[in-house]
Amino acid sequence: MGNENMFEKLESLKDRYAELGAAMAEPEVIADYPRLQAVMKERSQLEPTVAKYEAFLAVRRHLAEARELMADPDLAEEARAEEQALSLREASLLEELKLLLVPADPLDGRNVMMEIRAGVGGEEAALFAGDLLRMYQKYCDRGGLRMSVLSLSDTELGGLTEALAMISGPDAWARMKFESGVHCVKRVPVTESGGRIHTSTASLAVFPEAEENELVIRPEDLKIDVFHASGHGGQGVNTTDSAVRMTHLPTGLVVTCQDERSQLQNKAKALDVLRSRLLDRQREEARTAMDADRKEQIAGGDRSQRIRTYYYNHDYVVDHRLGLTVPRVQNTMNGDLDPFISALRLAEKTEKLQSLHA
Repeated sequence: MGNENMFEKLESLKDRYAELGAAMAEPEVIADYPRLQAVMKERSQLEPTVAKYEAFLAVRRHLAEARELMADPDLAEEARAEEQALSLREASLLEELKLLLVPADPLDGRNVMMEIRAGVGGEEAALFAGDLLRMYQKYCDRGGLRMSVLSLSDTELGGLTEALAMISGPDAWARMKFESGVHCVKRVPVTESGGRIHTSTASLAVFPEAEENELVIRPEDLKIDVFHASGHGGQGVNTTDSAVRMTHLPTGLVVTCQDERSQLQNKAKALDVLRSRLLDRQREEARTAMDADRKEQIAGGDRSQRIRTYYYNHDYVVDHRLGLTVPRVQNTMNGDLDPFISALRLAEKTEKLQSLHA
């Protein structure tokens, strides 16, 4: 996108933002709540870009004033220093605006399905998988998202062999889509009496929730089993056959849900998860076909690759996709994932921006 076209786009967005602000004060819009909600949503989406553009325009005005003052011998030195600082700020804002105008992933607002499975490492891998589930729960709690655990197979020591959860809230997919892959931990397990450091793994798969009309699943393609729920769920969880195991016969995909006490509710959630997994598989197959010769660096990459290692012995976490090292393992395990997620979102936008110019 050339700068001239970019500024035309920004002016158009600024005008639209003003129109939406005026519309919010119109009586007929106020009286129509669904319409008012739509106007407010669109305006809030434009606000970060418009605010950044207005800041850019302000810097440009101050820059022009500084350059005029440079002609005055008494003010030239001070004006030149200000001009240099403003020029750097102008260039920085320009790059930020370019990133803001990169087309968003249309799925960014979707809810997320997350599967966590213990990998190599026996009981320590199960404990680590449990730690990861709690880490994401804490991230959701501090980030305005909501996690619902749909099914969980736990171990006696408090770990888990596998878990399925739904994450909902603002930009859930935009924030969580980079977490797919193998997570590694290097630490002394609680089960280790000799004090030796072990390496264990857990794998994550995250995929956006599918809309009901995006994929039709035929009833004859499903095998549904019901059983007593177990594990989490509180008192009374084992009193009825409320848990559901749903098998998609053509693909062999299996989904288990036991979060709800109602068998009907668990069937509905299992079907939602199954639809999302099937649609995600279709997207992965299409992406693989299109990008057969291109190695993905971030989102959508090979889910079998190691993406992050948690070094308890050195007290830092490394994201291998970007070579990013963040100190304080416990901060990360307490849900402070913003350094990783922010860097990966920026890398995604930068990559898209480069592809627009390719």
